[in-house]
Amino acid sequence: MRFINPKIDFAFKKIFGSSQSTEILISFLNAILYEGESIIESLEILDPYLGPQIAGFKNSCLDVKALLNDGKFVIIEMQVLKVQAFGKRVLYNAAKTYAIQLTKGESYKNLRPVIALTITDYKMFSDNEEVISHFVFKEKIRLSDYIQNDIELVFVELPKFKKELEQLESLTDKWIYFIKTTGTLDEVPQTMATVPEIQKAFEIANEVSLTPEELNKLQQEELFAQDQESSVALGREEGRQEGRQEGQVRLIMRLLSRCLGQLDPDSQTKISKLPIDKLENLAEALLDFSNAEDLTAWLEANSLKD
Repeated sequence: MRFINPKIDFAFKKIFGSSQSTEILISFLNAILYEGESIIESLEILDPYLGPQIAGFKNSCLDVKALLNDGKFVIIEMQVLKVQAFGKRVLYNAAKTYAIQLTKGESYKNLRPVIALTITDYKMFSDNEEVISHFVFKEKIRLSDYIQNDIELVFVELPKFKKELEQLESLTDKWIYFIKTTGTLDEVPQTMATVPEIQKAFEIANEVSLTPEELNKLQQEELFAQDQESSVALGREEGRQEGRQEGQVRLIMRLLSRCLGQLDPDSQTKISKLPIDKLENLAEALLDFSNAEDLTAWLEANSLKD
């Protein structure tokens, strides 16, 4: 038996964000956000795409987005590689989810709270060894809550979770273990199968349940993730040797060639002229490209004008 790796974007969305994932997501969020208490009774899984409903806002796409029964939005991202300014991206997506709720003329009282849950496969906070970190607005000296604490940031750092299978105690332990290890398992551990929602998550994660198209998508993302992991270190070294921008260009070219094949000279020229911030945006966008036309359209919208 083989299971898809929840750390891969496609797999994470398949397990937690598909039409049959409601009960799974409720159990997972109760475990991570509320220490296993049944606070969330129901939710609606929403389109994770955050379009530019406000002029000038950048497009972004989350892994999973849900509206809870108490009116809160929860947005979830799974991040494998440590990339520049990721902390800012988390804050941006949380603030954007909060801001785009209203259209012109609507009252601020209609704004619903937002919880941004981020799972990382690397350590974000070196000052502590807590697996879960929960941030809210506090007064700087007295540490009292802000009167409208509507944005919360929650982080799960997988490398800090050290428990083995026989040490799992809580529902929180079991869900974090599921995220961290499922891609390496060849059977469902009995202690995990006792939780119906986790058992169902394993059923969705079983590779035999995927269509040929889904398997192909999964394999593409796995190869891409491997390329990213091996190329980041190389890109950093090239950045030191050749200048940061040139090193980033070489990295992006390599990843695009893996996804789309040989790039045409015009596209290569346009990419080589992109500034660092645009290159970082392209690195985020290219995973959604299905053909060379998608790259052409992106470059047309983002290239520097002569």
